[in-house]
Amino acid sequence: MRHNKKFNHLGRKKAHREAMLSNMATSLIMHKRIFTTVPKAKELRKYVEPLITRSKEDSTNSRREVFSLLQDKVAVTELFQTVSQKVADRPGGYTRIIKTGFRLGDNAAMCFIELVDFNENMLGDGGARKAKTRRSRRKATGDAAGAAAAPKAKKEPREEKAKEVNQARKTVKETETVADVQTADDVKTAAEDVQPEAVENKEEAAAQEAEAADEKAETAGSDEVKA
Repeated sequence: MRHNKKFNHLGRKKAHREAMLSNMATSLIMHKRIFTTVPKAKELRKYVEPLITRSKEDSTNSRREVFSLLQDKVAVTELFQTVSQKVADRPGGYTRIIKTGFRLGDNAAMCFIELVDFNENMLGDGGARKAKTRRSRRKATGDAAGAAAAPKAKKEPREEKAKEVNQARKTVKETETVADVQTADDVKTAAEDVQPEAVENKEEAAAQEAEAADEKAETAGSDEVKA
C-alpha cells in the first residue's frame, strides 16, 4: 500500500525521474528560467530550492553534496558564486512559477519557472510602488474643530482668487475704455485737420469756376460786337 505517498511520479521510474529533475535543475541554474509543464515545475521547485539553501554555506562539504545531485561542475560553480550571492538575504522562496496556458498537442498546462532575484522587470515593479492616495472617512473626535475650520480655510483662498480675477477683469475693461477714448480723440483730431484743407479746396474750385464764367462772358460780348 502507498499510504501518505503524495509526491508526483511524473509517469517515470525513480532513476528516470531523478535524472530528469537533475537536468532541469542544472538548466534552471544556468539559464535562470526554463519553460516546462506545471507538474514538472512544482516537483522541480521541491528539488532545487534545498540546493540553493545549501549553496549559502560555501564549503567543501556543501559543494560535494550539491555535485552529487547535479553532476555538473559548471552548474555547481554558477550556483555557489552567482546565485548564492543574489539570494543571500532571502529566507526561502527562490523560484516563481508563471502559468502560460495550455499546449496545443496534448492540452498540457505549461508555465515558466524562474529564479526570483534574476527577473529585473518584476523587481523594478515591486520596488517602485505608488503611495496610497485613498482618504479615510473616519474622523477623530479631537479633530472635529479642525475639520470644521478646514472648509473655511479652503474657502478663503477661493474668495481671494475670485477677487483677483474680478480686479484683473476691471483693469482690462479700464484699459479697453482708455484705448477707445484715445482712438476717438485721434479720429476727431484727424477730422479737424482734414476740414480746413477741404474748405480751402472748395474755395479754390469756386474761384476757378468764376474766372471761367467771366472769360466766357467776355468772349460772348466780343463776338456780338464783331457781328
